Amino acid sequence: MADASAETNVEAVRSVYQIGYMNEDVRISYKKDVKMSVGNVAIDAKEGDMSSLPRWVAKILSEQGAIEVQSADSAGYISRTLNRERIARPHDLSGIDVDFYVRVNDYLDSVKERERENLLVSLNTFVASRLEKIVKLAAASPLSAELEGKLAAEEKELYNTIHESSIEFRRGVLKKFG
Repeated sequence: MADASAETNVEAVRSVYQIGYMNEDVRISYKKDVKMSVGNVAIDAKEGDMSSLPRWVAKILSEQGAIEVQSADSAGYISRTLNRERIARPHDLSGIDVDFYVRVNDYLDSVKERERENLLVSLNTFVASRLEKIVKLAAASPLSAELEGKLAAEEKELYNTIHESSIEFRRGVLKKFG
C-alpha cells in the first residue's frame, strides 16, 4: 500500500514547480491585434508584433488563435535528457532539471496522440531506470548535495521518503541491534 502522505508531498512539490513554470515568460508573436488586461498583465499589440508573456497567458491566447508561441525545442530537450540517462552507467544518475517532469507533462499535453504514445514508451523506461537507481542510492545513504543537483523536485521527495523508510525498516527488523 502506498504512503498517502508521500503521494501528497510529491503532488505538492510538483504543484509548486508547475506554478513557477507557468509563470515563466515565453516569446510569442501575435497573429492578430490583441488588446486586453488581466490582473497585472496588459496587452496592446498589433499583428506581427513580438513580445514575452507568462506561459499561462500565452497558452490561453494560443488556444484562441491570437498568438504563436516561439517555443524552445521541447522534443529535443526531452530526447537529450532521455539519452543522457540511457547512456549513464548502471549506478549513476544523469542530471535532469528540477522541473523536468512538469516540462514533460506540458509538452505531452501539446502533442498528437501518436507522438504522445511513442514518447510515453520511452518515458516509462526512463522513469523505471531512475527509480531503480534512486531506490538503491536512497537505501544506502542520505541525499548528498551533488546527487540532489541531479534530481527533479519529485525525485528528491521520493529519495527522502525511501531513505527514511529504509532507516525505519532496518530499525524494525534488527530491533535493538540496528
